[in-house]
Amino acid sequence: MFFHAGEAPASLSPELRAKLERLSFPTLGHYLEEGFVDPDIRRIVAGPARIIGTAFTVRTTATDSTALHHAAGLIGTGQVLVLDTGGDRRHAPLGEVVAAQLVARGAAGAVIDGVMTDTDEITELGLAVHARGTSMLTTKLHGIDAGGVNIPITCGGAVVRPGDLVLADANGVLAVPVEVAERLVDLALADDAEEPDLIAELRTGAPLGALTGASSTVAQLLSSTTPQ
Repeated sequence: MFFHAGEAPASLSPELRAKLERLSFPTLGHYLEEGFVDPDIRRIVAGPARIIGTAFTVRTTATDSTALHHAAGLIGTGQVLVLDTGGDRRHAPLGEVVAAQLVARGAAGAVIDGVMTDTDEITELGLAVHARGTSMLTTKLHGIDAGGVNIPITCGGAVVRPGDLVLADANGVLAVPVEVAERLVDLALADDAEEPDLIAELRTGAPLGALTGASSTVAQLLSSTTPQ
């Protein structure tokens, strides 16, 4: 038997969720290098515009969506479907029917390392979906003994584990362990709070390099390479 199923992920704490709702997600890019999904996986359907939730992971084969249909009926409120298609870029595993099930279950959104279909219908459903594009060619229910639900997967080059925090907006997708976000969120929120003052100084004519210290660093680099 090659199909695997793991434990369902836990939900985010109300405290962490409240902080993440105030956060500009790209601010985390100042502190992290790992967990960022390939930027070719982009927002296709906006839904509520931003996705915040824990990863409910699924891995399928190129043409078979049996695992996905099974998983769609198990996903919980506030969880994000993260789908590893095994590298397929032609067959759309997610369409109106699967999206309707996700909405009925209270899913926070879907991230697909592959393509989707039925974009107009899913827009009406209000489910946020990030994918590599769209296709009219769909998966089938072949019942292939492969793939799994709530297992570690790869999505856009990033390893995603069940229960990882998933953040997604118009800029991209990030999936990291919840404890990473808990360590960084207050620092990132402090950065966000300082940014309006920085932009205000730029508008008065102040040079960015002087405000951030970059120009001082450049001066030091130049002085260290100047022949004596």
